[in-house]
Amino acid sequence: MARFILNQNQQPNGDYEVHNKSAGCSYMPQQQNQLDLGEHQNCHGAVTYAKSKWHGYRINGCFYCCKPCHTS
Repeated sequence: MARFILNQNQQPNGDYEVHNKSAGCSYMPQQQNQLDLGEHQNCHGAVTYAKSKWHGYRINGCFYCCKPCHTS
């Protein structure tokens, strides 16, 4: 299981990105901008969880550490 976070800062394209904290992503937001999503088997579970908590937000996986979940 890996620990995931959501960047609470919106990206220029309108997305809020999920990052794999366990992977040591070089694009990880600063600590104060991280919302903990807990541990999940993969990025799909983390993205689904984030979307269930923050309805209406455009939530996407990070291109670098959650590539299977990156859609835009």
